[in-house]
Amino acid sequence: MAVNVETLEKLERKMTLSLPLDTIRGEVETRLRKLARTVKMDGFRPGKVPMSVVAQRYGYSVQYEVMNDKVGEAFFSAANEAQLRVAGQPTITEKDGAPEGQMAFDAVFEVFPEVKIGDLATAEVEKVSAATTDEAIDRTLDILRKQRRSFAQRAQGAAAEDGDRVTVDFVGKIDGEPFDGGKAEDFPFVIAEGQMLPEFETAVRGMKLGESKTFPLAFPADYHGKDVAGKTADFMVTVKKIEAAHLPEVNEQLAKSLGVADGSVDGLRADIRKNLEREIKFRLNARNKQAVMDALLAKSELDLPKASVQAELDRMIESARADLKARGMKDVEKLPMPEDGFRPQAERRVRLGLVVAELVKAAKLQATPEQIKAQVEELAASYEKPEEVVRYYYADNRRLADVEAMVIENNVTEHVLGQAKVTEKTLGFDELMGQSA
Repeated sequence: MAVNVETLEKLERKMTLSLPLDTIRGEVETRLRKLARTVKMDGFRPGKVPMSVVAQRYGYSVQYEVMNDKVGEAFFSAANEAQLRVAGQPTITEKDGAPEGQMAFDAVFEVFPEVKIGDLATAEVEKVSAATTDEAIDRTLDILRKQRRSFAQRAQGAAAEDGDRVTVDFVGKIDGEPFDGGKAEDFPFVIAEGQMLPEFETAVRGMKLGESKTFPLAFPADYHGKDVAGKTADFMVTVKKIEAAHLPEVNEQLAKSLGVADGSVDGLRADIRKNLEREIKFRLNARNKQAVMDALLAKSELDLPKASVQAELDRMIESARADLKARGMKDVEKLPMPEDGFRPQAERRVRLGLVVAELVKAAKLQATPEQIKAQVEELAASYEKPEEVVRYYYADNRRLADVEAMVIENNVTEHVLGQAKVTEKTLGFDELMGQSA
């Protein structure tokens, strides 16, 4: 087999292949004979169909399969011989002018790029840290209490205030005309929890049982309901029920309801601290890993294989469609998904994957079995029965592969932080968690 490799541009290559016609014909004949032993056709007993009839019926499809198989084998054999790292699948077309007794093909494909990683000692990375505070524990306790609150009818004549659950009837009109979603009866919501637009909550705040009020409400320009976005509606609201919230006391009863082993308040706070520390660690790792990957990309040079980017685009679009389908959306296959919206992220993923793979290879940062085991145990620690979670991961190689990828990313993060110019920054709990004070 004669092989010729030509560089077209950057990562694109063209390889010329030739195959003996006798090889193609011999394999086609072998497959047709094998097919004849089992094929069923009207008028013939199984295995007794004449070869000429089998060839007439199946010859074209078998030849197509053989051509694909043999040309594919020839391509990858030649690529291995030339020590080419092929990215994606080649585009193969038959070529005219082959010598007698031969078939010639052109294979156009891409190769993986050379990845150049600069001096990591000159990279600048901001590493963040945070601590679990008593204030954070108190706020978490408040959230847990809110989740277990009860409501009781307020006294006659009491005005609705923040934290109260009110039940209302309302109807809204734009230019005197009702609109979809602008009317409800016996609709409950808690004031000051953001379930309703601020203007709606402001109007209801201070109202009393049985009271009605009419007020204007301007929908934001980016409101999810496109028919009313940017428009002003007139609402009439009637309060039908006002209920005050009652939070459970922080005591042994609350601790036991939350599954604290010793049923003590101290045990409850210790349990919350442990969970917060786990969440803080997770978020710090994510923030610092992101900073490291950004610095690593800034120090790297490489060309992107178009085939790899396209494959990532296809995966992302398919994942987006599957997510929409899981949320109950119908006909997601017909929903337009412009590639441009996914391309920047797809390109980053491909670039980062190639750079990380190069660094892992160069610095020997592969995950060890001990590291994978420790990571699985850490993931399982937050569950009630961690031993079952450990078995869950080790029962599926794909799950273990996901854990291995996490460990490798951690290894890369620690490696870069150990070489780069690191600036330490302490974050407050709310800032790390993305909460408002």
